[in-house]
Amino acid sequence: MYSNSNSNRYLRLISGALLACSALFFGVAQAQQTLRVTTIPEEAATEQMRKFGPLTKYLERETGMTVSFVPVNDYPAAVEAMVNKQVDLVWFGGFTYVQAQIRSGGRVVPIAQREEDTKFRSVFITQKDSGITQLTDLKGKQVSFGSQSSTSGHLMPRSFLLDAGINPERDFKRVAYSGAHDATIASVVSGRVDAAALDISVWQKFVNEKKVDTSKVDVFYTTPPYFNYNWSVHADMPAALREKITKALLALDMSTPEGKEILTLNRASKYIPTTPENYKGLESAGKSAGLIK
Repeated sequence: MYSNSNSNRYLRLISGALLACSALFFGVAQAQQTLRVTTIPEEAATEQMRKFGPLTKYLERETGMTVSFVPVNDYPAAVEAMVNKQVDLVWFGGFTYVQAQIRSGGRVVPIAQREEDTKFRSVFITQKDSGITQLTDLKGKQVSFGSQSSTSGHLMPRSFLLDAGINPERDFKRVAYSGAHDATIASVVSGRVDAAALDISVWQKFVNEKKVDTSKVDVFYTTPPYFNYNWSVHADMPAALREKITKALLALDMSTPEGKEILTLNRASKYIPTTPENYKGLESAGKSAGLIK
């Protein structure tokens, strides 16, 4: 028979275990009520927060969950965050999506893209008095890309350069990587490089907002179209939640004040469904350019 002291000790152990289990269960339950979202850092962090703030509030209402924006330092960090399920929803560029697909063994699912992403383009810019008017004029020059993992700021511009018989490492005086599209523009404006490649929509935003003087710096080459950005989730996300998020994105409409605000900030006319097959061309381009082994 147990003594009273032993009984009390036993009860305390049981109570402690139950409290620990309750805390663990509560923590899991709480975690499941939070939708963690991130994006590739294609622009400054303050601009990313401004751009996705209204969308975050919209998704909170449509999913009934707390939506937490989780900023990352660079493009590879966004890939790793999704692969390791540290986030639930990611705004990827086409190339970072392909990288996440490969790293996860095919466990990353693209659910929506902007209509504009079916025919996306990159632009090459230079100072107007540089004498650069075509891609072949870049030989012997200092040229900047964006992030090495950027679709529109590196992969596709490099791919089209290679198609034109230009190898950046062989033919350029210097190859630079700015890390983000806005920094790419600044590098040309300041004269740190002779020319650079970037996302056409970021360039158009800078022009429309008069943040760049096109009488001094402008586009000299626009690439052919290709598929680009998407919203992706991990295949382990519950199907009901994936469907709810997808439905919410596809429902955004320019005819409503909320929809117009969100879509305009995201430089979109609307979101449409997408599939992994749309990005096979980017995977092939990555392999041809030596960026995917």
